[in-house]
Amino acid sequence: MTSSEKIVALRQQMALNDVDAFIIYSADPHMSEYLPDEWQERTWLSGFTGSAGFVVITKHNAGLWTDGRYFVQAPIELKGSGIDLFKDGVDGTPNYIDWIISEIPENGTVAVNAIATSHSNWELLKEKLSEKNRKLVDLPLLKEIWKDRNRNAAKNPVFVHPLERAGKSVTEKLCDIRDKMEDLGASVHIISSLDDVAWTLNLRGSDVQANPVFLGYIILTKNEAKLFVDLEKLDVDSRKQMDEAGVKMLPYDDFYKDLKNFSNEKILISPAGNQSIFETLKEDNTFIKAAVPGNLMKAVKNGTELEGFRTVMQRDGVAMVKFLYWLTHQAGKETLNEYTIGEKLLGFRKEGKNFVGVSFGSIVGYKENGAQMHYSAKSEGSKEVTNEATILVDSGGQYLEGTTDITRTFALGTATEEFKHNCTLALKGMIQLSMVKFPKGTRGVQLDAFARMALWKEGKDYNHGTGHGVGSFMNVHEGPQNIRKDMNFQELLPGMVLSNEPGFYYENHYGIRHENLVAVQEKETTDFGTFYEFETLTICPFDRNVIETELLTEPEKQWLNTYHQWCKDKLENDLDGDVKAWFLEQVKPL
Repeated sequence: MTSSEKIVALRQQMALNDVDAFIIYSADPHMSEYLPDEWQERTWLSGFTGSAGFVVITKHNAGLWTDGRYFVQAPIELKGSGIDLFKDGVDGTPNYIDWIISEIPENGTVAVNAIATSHSNWELLKEKLSEKNRKLVDLPLLKEIWKDRNRNAAKNPVFVHPLERAGKSVTEKLCDIRDKMEDLGASVHIISSLDDVAWTLNLRGSDVQANPVFLGYIILTKNEAKLFVDLEKLDVDSRKQMDEAGVKMLPYDDFYKDLKNFSNEKILISPAGNQSIFETLKEDNTFIKAAVPGNLMKAVKNGTELEGFRTVMQRDGVAMVKFLYWLTHQAGKETLNEYTIGEKLLGFRKEGKNFVGVSFGSIVGYKENGAQMHYSAKSEGSKEVTNEATILVDSGGQYLEGTTDITRTFALGTATEEFKHNCTLALKGMIQLSMVKFPKGTRGVQLDAFARMALWKEGKDYNHGTGHGVGSFMNVHEGPQNIRKDMNFQELLPGMVLSNEPGFYYENHYGIRHENLVAVQEKETTDFGTFYEFETLTICPFDRNVIETELLTEPEKQWLNTYHQWCKDKLENDLDGDVKAWFLEQVKPL
């Protein structure tokens, strides 16, 4: 079935159930960003593959709301579907709830699949709809038309993330979380987000592509801890670790049954949890709606985890240098396309010790495809790459000790002066953010302008965040911290790891992005307070052929030369022959 045929079938189900509008969020029961195949509902219906965005279907119209990362990609993937693109965050774009209200009659009905809808979205929808005499119901209509949808039957093993890599035991983590529960007056705590489940129990899995997590829930009380998981996935060491930490192991499907046992409890639960959890719990319980305490604990890396990042950055840097040498020397000599280039990069990473897999699908955007910020090259039909123009490669790896995420923009031929100019503006932003010193209590939104200022001065900008949190052998996108224009009240704390990735995108022409990972660390305490700075973690040179040296200030040039000397010191002993000779040219002072 095509997307338009699927929408026709969905509208038939809507008519049978007296539904005027149906919302399909990009979510699973755990509110994950990256989804197991069986929960790719929005992608299945619309054809849009981006990691963010949701679709609304009414009787006569349909719309996709997504952010600036996908403004170029979405129209391509939506073509012929009958779904209009609504550019979230752009002036003139209607709020989706207001749009729904304008589309459906008074006393009309809006339906969602509650198990794939966050409680916060449900509550907002319910409030706004009721104000306009519309109602919200839980009705998973896609079940009736997605006939070949199968629950993942694979028994991907759940394995131990050992103390020597985690830096903190399961018992210590449970104790810390229970302390927070006591502070908040909670008797029960429900953890449903997969990365928080995995982090809390020092376990890892592979139920979600590129994310070392497994399907599971935790229910924690003052004296008891329960893990709900497919028991067949637990290996001997995982079971032993759970037994030693006093964690009971129960079948995944028993989670909702267990929720019904709680009565007159004070339950700490994230409003980002799915609505079905809230509906299953008895009404006499009191909800303490707050972020999962372990989420912030996870974001603040301990010394062991930070050392793991430093270790894997060296391995990843070696792989990247070998890859960039190969790419710049083979383009135009052998038949290449964006997909095979991504596969070649994967091959170089596989040579590294303790490599597990990619941390996300590699973004290899040649020429105009680089302007699609989260472009994904397909195995068939991806663009041929030759020795001309430029290419953007954003990629990362999962290693047992840590997670990487790096973007480099390279010339495969001769870059135009315009390209070099814009490329250097973006690089200036990355360097300025790398050099910044900031007081304790600073939030990411207060630093975002450092990365954009050089572009802003010329009336230019990029339509994505500057930095996201990164997990430790965990999800490559992690909260609660970030660096972006939007207000986020989470302070940046020592131990947090983030990306630093300004860019520039010229639709139908080219894309530019420079990305390193950085860690927040304490710099000094003065009469005016405590100040922090960023430790750069990523080890890989920038392409000299796309830099307009005259645009760099002396401090910026000095930073880049110092960075390249550091790359040289870290990597040269792991390289040899022509690759090493090329690398040493790349890291020479400007």
